[in-house]
Amino acid sequence: MPRYKLTIAYDGTDYCGWQKQEPPDPDNPGERTTLPTVQGVVEEAARDVLREPGLVLTGASRTDSGVHALGQVAAFTSEPDAATGVGWPADRGTDRLIKALNSKLPRDVLIRDAELVDDSFEPIGGATSKEYTYTIVSGETRPLWDRRYVWHTWYELDLTRMREAAAHLVGEHDFAAFAQINHGRKTTVRTIFACDVEQASPTSPHPNPLPHRGEGARHADEQRFVVRVSGSGFLYNMVRIVAGTLMEVGRGKIEPGSIPAILASKDRRRAGITLPPTGLRLEWVRYAGEPRGAQTGTSL
Repeated sequence: MPRYKLTIAYDGTDYCGWQKQEPPDPDNPGERTTLPTVQGVVEEAARDVLREPGLVLTGASRTDSGVHALGQVAAFTSEPDAATGVGWPADRGTDRLIKALNSKLPRDVLIRDAELVDDSFEPIGGATSKEYTYTIVSGETRPLWDRRYVWHTWYELDLTRMREAAAHLVGEHDFAAFAQINHGRKTTVRTIFACDVEQASPTSPHPNPLPHRGEGARHADEQRFVVRVSGSGFLYNMVRIVAGTLMEVGRGKIEPGSIPAILASKDRRRAGITLPPTGLRLEWVRYAGEPRGAQTGTSL
């Protein structure tokens, strides 16, 4: 039974996150309604292509509603039957699998790569690190064409202050102050491998290209800041709170040197605001033996 690892990119704007959701239907007691999720549409496409109605797709990261991804990882196991043509045998090749799946997917979801993996491969438990970015646009003119992929603020931001604050977040810390209060995790201790802020000038290529950007998306007065953070794992809303805190540092509301005290306090009220999901993107998920941030498949 071949097992396939998929690398998936998506615009999360119109989805209720990655994970499938079937909450009770308020209008029909006892019934459940299916919300639009990325896992749901990819799993449905795979079931259609492979003609396996029981196929189960598991993803590496439960991105929230409105959050985007360039390198989400998911996996499924096929059960080929040569007599009926059901399933996807290994000798059929992953290139054909990618094309077949993409032909069934909506235009805001794209399979970037597919590969055969060991039966024991687990997208969640096997992940050793992940990277997210959060893009903030500062300026007097609101972005229009790429408004779904950035967060706009009218405040002027100081890159030096933001980078100084970001450096304090690297290492193993208790991130209770940077997590939503009802996060549902047993421990709030996490390890951040790298955290930095990049800036792109209005006339230079964006250091972190975003999918589906329209021509003329830049304005001369704007500044773009990309918060880039990688770690062993993240708490609920943690990256959005980190980005919000660094934005508050950039505008002068929080001092860069106060980050260690905020961490030590474990008090959510001490950190910055939780920024909306629009600017957040899952960049990559790394597994043992892989180079950090390695991306394969079609470039966007």
